[in-house]
Amino acid sequence: QVQLGESGGGLVQAGGSLRLSCAASGRTGDTYRMGWFRQAPGKEREFVAACSWSGVVTEYSDSVKGRFTIVRDRNTMYLEMNSLELEDTAIYYCAASTRAIAALVSTQLSDYDYWGQGTQVTVSS
Repeated sequence: QVQLGESGGGLVQAGGSLRLSCAASGRTGDTYRMGWFRQAPGKEREFVAACSWSGVVTEYSDSVKGRFTIVRDRNTMYLEMNSLELEDTAIYYCAASTRAIAALVSTQLSDYDYWGQGTQVTVSS
């Protein structure tokens, strides 16, 4: 079992920055990859960013590329969000994958088997 807990969400003006944190505990040694997803009201949960177990390999959705940075430091994963836009408003979830698949990173929800409770990010004009 892996437990995940997000923090750092809040209200920010457009153009501002936030840093989300995800603390992992439990059997973190079984975690092969981690990621951030988000879900806006009335929309499906979507991929935001992912990193390999080491944090060296990363991948981003087109909508956040160049603005968001995913960082993994031991058992904590961060999402540094800059130049925030109104469309970034959503609940952000961190996720961990212990699945034995070949890919170092994954953008697919189905590849992740542990999820945090989510943290709200609201961007205002």
